[in-house]
Amino acid sequence: MNTEKSATVRLSRGAAPRETLTPKSAIHGNVAFDCGWGRLMFGQTFATASDLAECLRAERPGQRDIAFYVLDPHVVLAAAPQELFLDPSHTYRLELDKYGPAETKPRGFRVRHLDSLRDAEEINRIYAARRMVTVAPNFFWEHRDDDAITYFVAVDDQTDAIVGTVTGVDHKAAFGDLENGSSLWCLAVDTQSTLPGIGEALVRRLSEHFKERGCAYMDLSVLHDNKLAIALYEKLGFIRWATFTIKHKNVINENLFTETSDEYDVLNPYARIIVDEAQRRGIGVDIIDAEGGFFRLTHGGRSVACRESLTSLTTAIAMSVCDDKRVTCRIVEARGVRVPQQITVEDEAGAKAFVEQRDAVVVKPARGEQGKGVAVGLKDWTDAKAAIDYAKTICNDVIVEDFIAGVDLRIVVINYRVVAAAIRKPATIVGNGKSTVRELIERQTRRRLAATGGESAIPMDAETERCLAAAGFGYEDIPAADVSIMVRKTANLHTGGTIHDVTGILHPALIDAAVAAARAIEIPVTGIDFIVKTPTEPDYWFIEANERPGLANHEPQPTAARFIDMLFPQTVPAPVRKALQI
Repeated sequence: MNTEKSATVRLSRGAAPRETLTPKSAIHGNVAFDCGWGRLMFGQTFATASDLAECLRAERPGQRDIAFYVLDPHVVLAAAPQELFLDPSHTYRLELDKYGPAETKPRGFRVRHLDSLRDAEEINRIYAARRMVTVAPNFFWEHRDDDAITYFVAVDDQTDAIVGTVTGVDHKAAFGDLENGSSLWCLAVDTQSTLPGIGEALVRRLSEHFKERGCAYMDLSVLHDNKLAIALYEKLGFIRWATFTIKHKNVINENLFTETSDEYDVLNPYARIIVDEAQRRGIGVDIIDAEGGFFRLTHGGRSVACRESLTSLTTAIAMSVCDDKRVTCRIVEARGVRVPQQITVEDEAGAKAFVEQRDAVVVKPARGEQGKGVAVGLKDWTDAKAAIDYAKTICNDVIVEDFIAGVDLRIVVINYRVVAAAIRKPATIVGNGKSTVRELIERQTRRRLAATGGESAIPMDAETERCLAAAGFGYEDIPAADVSIMVRKTANLHTGGTIHDVTGILHPALIDAAVAAARAIEIPVTGIDFIVKTPTEPDYWFIEANERPGLANHEPQPTAARFIDMLFPQTVPAPVRKALQI
């Protein structure tokens, strides 16, 4: 391999902290290895603690530098106590000569090297969703053949989508490490993937890669409270190793070195994403009721009460319109928005006639949220009657409407501008030939809870039983390997569904229809739900409007930023304000 193509090493020595040298010339010295998201500083190579502190202080804006293998962190921190902090992470080591490969191969996806700029963009999408620092796509591409840095991606066999990634650094190639070590960084799995075992497969592939290269060990750093990740690493044979990590105090790392109140920790992801954005802009935050997601934002004499994305700017009239799905449909239809035909169940005979005149229908409470009581694709009166009876336990008024085949599209409209759009997919499990349906649902629920901060779970209720029965399964059945079973027909996140960003490919007609619906309701922040054939075509049917859309579900789209822009336009930089015409 031509070492001239290897990833650069940035050294920090005296007055020239950013001298760029090739790896071979950096066998001795203060090694700061450029990883794209920041520099990885190998603490054991620094001559003095003050050298390491100065290197960390030279961190570039928007980057996250990491000083690893710091044996005397107290001495380094003493050199810049106001600027540096001890990272609350554990170091784990895998002795590669003791590593054994998995007995079975992963199902539903494959792991390969990064091989295109599209891969790089998809890695950044996953990074952004995980609130990790993104990397210039060209950096990935320019270093794809380096000996020093390696990128692996997990690819869904059915969709070819990137669903996970991991980065590895070969220490000998990077700086001539005499211990012949390696390290794992940036393990990230797509929060919306339902495939099991992605993280484990990526760690194993990187372990095998470095073992084949003759590396002695592979190290990693993991936050002390990341129980799921720690359990995975220990399962694979990693053991705790006594060394420390130091980082620079910056906005990216703020939650690692600042104390948060107990109330702040109770906030759900939908409230927290807004509070975080407000605090970044210097907006005052007063948490009114953390468990309910209520808080008040104050800046420059203006004060706005919020419950997640619902604010005092949303009128009671708009709330009333969204509260009753029948009223919502009538009002938006009057503005030219297409809606499916529906009736309110007033008597059994009328509802039965409506159902029997159609191939399939949807039953849902006239008032309700989070997909509760909604049954989709009912083809006979027996199922429809059972769904109506269940929906009445949530709301006395029940709607039966035409079933429209297609995919569920959520469009977030803030201040009458579309800021995000995503396809929502129903909860699905994949058989492995060993586990029961019940066990598969429980595992998928654990994954969804971990990915959404406790907001997404598959309920084992009558609707799930109906969907399973339609697919020929019960809770105690064992599906064959690779058999995919849709366990809910509704694509609601709270019932285990997943959400996939399509903002960049949304058809202009869908944008216009979503804005028209928001204007008809006169609501400043809303989630408009359509059924569409595809987000790239103009055809749609309006389903409902949500007065409190979950902004956290649409990362990396800047939903929280646009929300704060609307409330406090004076906090928007002038160039951005001009571009957005705020």
